[in-house]
Amino acid sequence: SSPHLVQVRERIRINGQPISKDLFNKYFWLVYNRLEQTKDPVHSSMPAYFRFLTIMAFHVFLQEKVDLAVVEVGIGGAYDCTNIIRAPVVCGVSSLGIDHTSILGDTMEKIAWQKGGIFKPGVPAFTVAQPERPLEVLRERAQERKVSWWQGCGSGAPRGRGLSLLSLQCPLYLCPELDDFEEGCRGLELGLAGAHQRSNAALALQLAQTWLQRLGCLSLPGLGELKEVQPSTELAGRPLLLAPAFQLTDAMIQGLRDTEWLGRTQVLSHGPVTWYLDGAHTTSSIQACVRWFRQAALNQDKPHDGSEVRVLLFNATGDRDTAALLKLLVPCHFDYAVFCPNFMEVSVANNADQQNFNVTLENALTRCLENQRTWTRLLEEKAGQDPWLPSPLRVGGLLQPAPARGSLLLVPPAPRPLNSPALVFPCLGQALRWVAQGRDPHLAAPVASGAHPHPAASSGAVLLQEAAAVRVLVTGSLHLVGGALRLLDPALSQ
Repeated sequence: SSPHLVQVRERIRINGQPISKDLFNKYFWLVYNRLEQTKDPVHSSMPAYFRFLTIMAFHVFLQEKVDLAVVEVGIGGAYDCTNIIRAPVVCGVSSLGIDHTSILGDTMEKIAWQKGGIFKPGVPAFTVAQPERPLEVLRERAQERKVSWWQGCGSGAPRGRGLSLLSLQCPLYLCPELDDFEEGCRGLELGLAGAHQRSNAALALQLAQTWLQRLGCLSLPGLGELKEVQPSTELAGRPLLLAPAFQLTDAMIQGLRDTEWLGRTQVLSHGPVTWYLDGAHTTSSIQACVRWFRQAALNQDKPHDGSEVRVLLFNATGDRDTAALLKLLVPCHFDYAVFCPNFMEVSVANNADQQNFNVTLENALTRCLENQRTWTRLLEEKAGQDPWLPSPLRVGGLLQPAPARGSLLLVPPAPRPLNSPALVFPCLGQALRWVAQGRDPHLAAPVASGAHPHPAASSGAVLLQEAAAVRVLVTGSLHLVGGALRLLDPALSQ
């Protein structure tokens, strides 16, 4: 799976656990040295980062003799380096979204075409409810995978005698809703929060059941017949097959309940500061994140004096439309919006597992400044429509050096402590320390002298120090969430 949050070893897991440091070290150098010895002397380039880790993962799984490997595609599918397995047991496509448009295309149909590239002849494939046109593209891609050939008794056999036509198709099934599995289960409890995880769970059940059938575990109770899903007038071609719901085993029910995946709808309660971590980075996933955060924050115990401060900590990378993502976050009514790069610290050496050598600090800070301006503009537009927001903020920002710390802090030109001022910090460590204000035992208090030269930061610090509850949503990038986790839960770095 990718990307990793804290350590690269998370990408290669056996029995749910990242492989050990010793095992990673062993196989890394074994694969590296073998590739170095056998590379093309003319085009002497080694595989890029993700390709190398993919090769290494396959080698680890083969050498460690795993019974089953679950492989997550990196980007897209058709041309992804994970897509070299000729005959997987089963393929799955979860909910489609707009992402990596420079590589996959700028429409859902183009992205669906790329995703359908993992389908293989004779291998069943499952997907969840999708918009009609992308679903039609997936169905067409599955049909393209049909392969036929003649099988005979010998080269001398005349055509039509001793020959049979063999045909392998890629059957594409639509997963039933999770509700259909709940008959007799008294409602399934999912370890991962968020309504969108229900379709993921339904897909997971179908993939797991297909593997169990391959093993010969055909005694699973309640296996039903495949049903056709009739297309609408806009969905051309043959109907899709609706996969049957089946009675879940106790192990399946427990598996869904005990599932954990760090950085996805994760809540860390550290005294008065509660961190809500979600690596959403597309419009659809940000929408799901907003629904989850508003519900999760609502379910938390309200402070007796009512003093609650909400903070957004945001960053986005790649070619994503950050204005569209930030617009979806405005209804959460944040008191402060904090932007920072995914760099852990500025003045000390970064952890190698979390460094991005393709992005400079200057470029990352420039993007944060753009996000700050976008957030300010969005609040200005909202000001005339929403009574919770007083007079609009003025667009603009100020880059101020703090000589005592060598830090940079970008803030709005006028202090508005309860009007969602947008602040920019040069690294994640400084941003987290300012938000926590020494009230999180895992984070040291920010240094007062020179660290926050602008009145908005100072007044905000007072409110954060005195609030009975501080609720912080960290989102926009899995790398940002990973960096936050490294600082908020040091045990993950061990």
